[in-house]
Amino acid sequence: MLQIKTKSISPTALSAILGTDNALELLDVRMPPEYATAHVPGARLIPLNELRVEAFLAQHKPGTPVYVFCQSGTRASKAIEQLEGTGCDDCVLVEGGTQAWMDAGLPVHRGTSSALPLIRQVQISVGSLTAVGAILALAVSPWFAVLPLFLGCGLFYAGATGSCALMSLIAKMPWNRLKKSCTYCCASE
Repeated sequence: MLQIKTKSISPTALSAILGTDNALELLDVRMPPEYATAHVPGARLIPLNELRVEAFLAQHKPGTPVYVFCQSGTRASKAIEQLEGTGCDDCVLVEGGTQAWMDAGLPVHRGTSSALPLIRQVQISVGSLTAVGAILALAVSPWFAVLPLFLGCGLFYAGATGSCALMSLIAKMPWNRLKKSCTYCCASE
């Protein structure tokens, strides 16, 4: 079994390095609406579900560190695992992701996104479907109790693994897609 040895850095330490070296590679693997709301200046967006390792490595200069962000660290760890699995040992996890960067008071590029944050969309979906399932189970047939049970199991799985199938599905909805012109708005920063 391949053992992944991920290096990590705190947001404040990375900020200090960025102050002296602007040629660093910053990779943000969140979804476009999350990126559009707020991201680290100069971070390149490649959502985790769109990360093509071979294409990324073809543009990557070996030996140059790749600092990987997501919202809190889970997706960034998965991206690093994919990259390291192909032999790229230049990856560095930014501890706590974009949220820790913002919590540290470091600068972010704030944009606008008309979509609610993905986690809120998931909460609204799960909450409403659970309520509907419970009402139908009480009013129509007890078999409708399967719906809240299924949703509860899905939430447990998402919490235990850090992987949410419903979030992945909602992220692909048309209202969560950005126009190509906005996706890399800070590539020149």
